[in-house]
Formats: sequence, C-alpha cells, structure tokens
Amino acid sequence: MILDQPIKRWFITKQGKDSNVKSLMKSISWRVVGTLDTMVISFLVTGQLVMAVSIGSIEVVTKIALYYLHERAWESATKIDKDEPKKEFA
Repeated sequence: MILDQPIKRWFITKQGKDSNVKSLMKSISWRVVGTLDTMVISFLVTGQLVMAVSIGSIEVVTKIALYYLHERAWESATKIDKDEPKKEFA
C-alpha cells in the first residue's frame, strides 16, 4: 500500500509509542461504538427509534462529562506533591 508508511507516522511516535492523534481517534471511535450500543439497547427495550436516538444523544454528552470528571479525580488522587519526600522501597 502506497500510503501505508505515511499514515503509520501519524499514529506512532519515533519512540514506538501511540501518538496523540491515534489516542484521539481511538477515543472517538470507542465513543461512537458505545453510543451505537446504547441506542440499539434503548431501541430493543423501548421499541421506539426516536426514544433510542434521544437516549443515545444524551448519553454521549453525559459520558464525556463523566469521563472528564473521573480523569480529573484520578489525577488529583494520584498527584505527588513537590514537597512530599520520595518513598524508598527496600
């Protein structure tokens, strides 16, 4: 494939780690999959397409907000203070 190598450069850094673009694309694709799943389940439970789309639309916004708050809480809980002495393990 001609575009194989240039496209790989978008997704992998020189150190062999996933790039920010790849992480963003994976996050977006996972959120799309999750929202479609919610819509399908909502449709199966309610039998109403409009209701399923409404639930999925609300869900995508709330899940993004909840994930952000969850991420910030973890950052705060695991943050090491600069003044905190380093612990040494035996």
